[in-house]
Amino acid sequence: MSVSGPCLSCDTPGCTMQAHSDSDESFFERAWAVVAQIPVGRVTTYGDIAAHLGRRGAARIVGWALKDAVGGDLPCHRVVNRNGVLTGRRHFETPHVMAERLRSEGVTFVAEDQVDLDAHRWRPGEAE
Repeated sequence: MSVSGPCLSCDTPGCTMQAHSDSDESFFERAWAVVAQIPVGRVTTYGDIAAHLGRRGAARIVGWALKDAVGGDLPCHRVVNRNGVLTGRRHFETPHVMAERLRSEGVTFVAEDQVDLDAHRWRPGEAE
């Protein structure tokens, strides 16, 4: 992955994304490993995954990792933004697939595309 521009994954002044590009592949793999652990009926956020992996502020990079994994065996539908909104829905077969999968697992919603994060949030490392 070749990227450039301002860094979105750390708070180091003057850092660029290029400085992290060599480690992004392993970061993607570690993010996928966390996603594989999300229990049925629970959701987590891009930011929760990034923080768990030691890269607070790298939520967007977690999103990039999941974009590459949608359609595989990972439960990417269980990852939402910090407000519980299904921002990744456009990467599925249809925009409604993500919500349909979550509802089939018992996840409740407070709005059409927003899960009840208080009721269903799982933080990586948390015992089920």
